Amino acid sequence: MTPQTDTQGSVTTVYKVTGMSCGHCEGAVSGEISQLPGVSSVTAVASSGEVTVVSAAPLDEAAVRAAVDEAGFELAGTV
Repeated sequence: MTPQTDTQGSVTTVYKVTGMSCGHCEGAVSGEISQLPGVSSVTAVASSGEVTVVSAAPLDEAAVRAAVDEAGFELAGTV
């Protein structure tokens, strides 16, 4: 999935993250990604491995990868 711009001018991107298995995992990933500049919302779902990020502009994938790595997981790419 490529980033999609909604009507308010924000961008929603869904990433695939491997290794999440519980709510603590979701919180760790969400916490790290939410610190990236421009991010307004992060929703991680361990059961699907999907992380939905709403940001003011498209995010640099390397920055998202670094944030996910910092949380102890691996970014597999976008959905």
